[in-house]
Amino acid sequence: MRQSYRDKQSRRARINREKEEKRIVKKEKQGYNKNSYNNTKREKEVEEKDYEDIVSGRNAVLELLKSDKDINKLYVERGEKHGSINEIIAKANEKKVVIVEVSKQKLDSMSEFHQGVVAVVPPFNYCEVEDILDFAKQKNEDPFIIILDGIEDVHNLGAIIRTAETAGCHGVIIPKRRTVTVNSTVSKVSAGATSYVKVARVNNINETIRMLKDNGLWVIGTDGEAQKYYYDQDFKGPIAIVIGSEGFGMSRLTKENVDLLVKIPMKGKITSLNASVSSGIIIYEAVKQRR
Repeated sequence: MRQSYRDKQSRRARINREKEEKRIVKKEKQGYNKNSYNNTKREKEVEEKDYEDIVSGRNAVLELLKSDKDINKLYVERGEKHGSINEIIAKANEKKVVIVEVSKQKLDSMSEFHQGVVAVVPPFNYCEVEDILDFAKQKNEDPFIIILDGIEDVHNLGAIIRTAETAGCHGVIIPKRRTVTVNSTVSKVSAGATSYVKVARVNNINETIRMLKDNGLWVIGTDGEAQKYYYDQDFKGPIAIVIGSEGFGMSRLTKENVDLLVKIPMKGKITSLNASVSSGIIIYEAVKQRR
């Protein structure tokens, strides 16, 4: 009798154990399916972001339409049209770009400063450093390149690209890490200059500096502790100008790798300038000398 009772208890325990194991397996499977769904959803979102970006603002979109860049779709605010928006629509029709009229709320959800128009475009097409050098060669000019060592503010990047374009620089080089990328805000701040300026993203700034030196360029860094003022430096010939990050300037390795260092005189109590302002001062000193 005792034996049979023990057998019965063992059988119940085994059944309960098997049920518990099945419950755990089922729960894990449900969790896996849920995670798989979330992962798939995230991957899809990433994929969509990889293949789609926006350019907003009237000047930026108009310059985009004037360039040879691809445009997937143009969203225009519904209602009466005034000013440059009519020129944008005419140019879009000429290039056979799909135009969709939407509410202001829709545009607000896409961009903070859209001015009634948003263009959906493929992701920014970065080039290689060699493409920048080839571009200078095609124009029969000495290379004039801007290297940005860790710019982290989209407005600074946009402003520097705008200055580089107006100054006739052949290209801008940014690192893949510790920096912002060219996005819709950068395009807007640049007033459409991103449609014309060649921008290269590189794995290692210092390797790139060495490569540029091998190609005959003088690499000039900007640093507040330099001994020479920028207006005493010769900027003629093949050059690359390095602009450091907003808070920390150039990295130690970059300082060691450049050929020369220059500084901007500071007379007031504030001892530093915005990165885009500094770059504008240096770039246009080079423009003046290279005329």
